[in-house]
Formats: sequence, structure tokens, C-alpha cells
Amino acid sequence: MTVVARRIRATPERNALDAWQVIVDLIAPIDGAARRELLGIEGIASSVISTESPKDAPIVVRGKGPRVRMYCLYNDEAISGGDASETALADCPTDGEWAMSLPADADDVAWLKVALAKKTVRVTVRDKGEALDDSEEKSDKADAMEAAINMEAFLRP
Repeated sequence: MTVVARRIRATPERNALDAWQVIVDLIAPIDGAARRELLGIEGIASSVISTESPKDAPIVVRGKGPRVRMYCLYNDEAISGGDASETALADCPTDGEWAMSLPADADDVAWLKVALAKKTVRVTVRDKGEALDDSEEKSDKADAMEAAINMEAFLRP
């Protein structure tokens, strides 16, 4: 699975709500159900951004096209913007089936799960200290390899 990354300028360049708006504009640029769903959790997502959890642990979107990992820049990095990458994506990852995972401090995961469950089934939360689940990526690669190689024809004498 291909992965692309974006680095969004957050505080103090932008407040957490404005940083979330940039993220929504990148992954759901057209008016539709995905955009409405993401805007519906803006308070929850802004609280995650304000804790600086997405600094080292990305917000992950799985959907159409490559997997998208979004990090937030804070303090001097946000002001200078030298490492920022806020350019449009080639594909809209929220077209069709998609899912998002937000990183959070371990102490916040429980209440965030409850809050998100009331508003969305596509957006989940994980402890920012947990490794990303790459088993799904490995499974996707294995399925692609299996589909690409006709083993019966390959083993034929």
C-alpha cells in the first residue's frame, strides 16, 4: 500500500479548529457526506490537535488511493512552515469507503471513543504510543501479489 504524508501547520500559526479545517479541505474537498461527517466531529478532532498528539503520531486515512498520514506542526515549525506540506492530494481518500484513525494521549482515549461513537462510525481513536497497524497493509500486499501471479500457470512444466 502506498502512503503519502502531509504536514499541517497548527498552533500558533493556526488554532486547532483552523488546522482541522485544512485537514478536512484536503481529504474531503467537495460537499458531501464525508465532509459533513468530518465537520460534525470538529470539536473532538480539534481537542486532539490541541494536545499536540498528531505531532509524532499521524492522523491516518484509509480510503481511495494511497493511505494518507497527516501530522501537525507546532511552535517554531508551524510558524516557519518550512516542513509544511499542505498541497492537494491526487485522489480524494473519502470517496466511497473510508476510515480515519486519530492519535490521542492514553488518558484521553476512553472519552474520545465514547464521544466519537455518538457521531461517527468511520473515525476512531488510538493511543498515540501504539504502533500503526501495518498488518492490514501487509495483507493488502499479499492479496495483490496473489492476484498478480497465476500460480497454476507459473508451476506448469
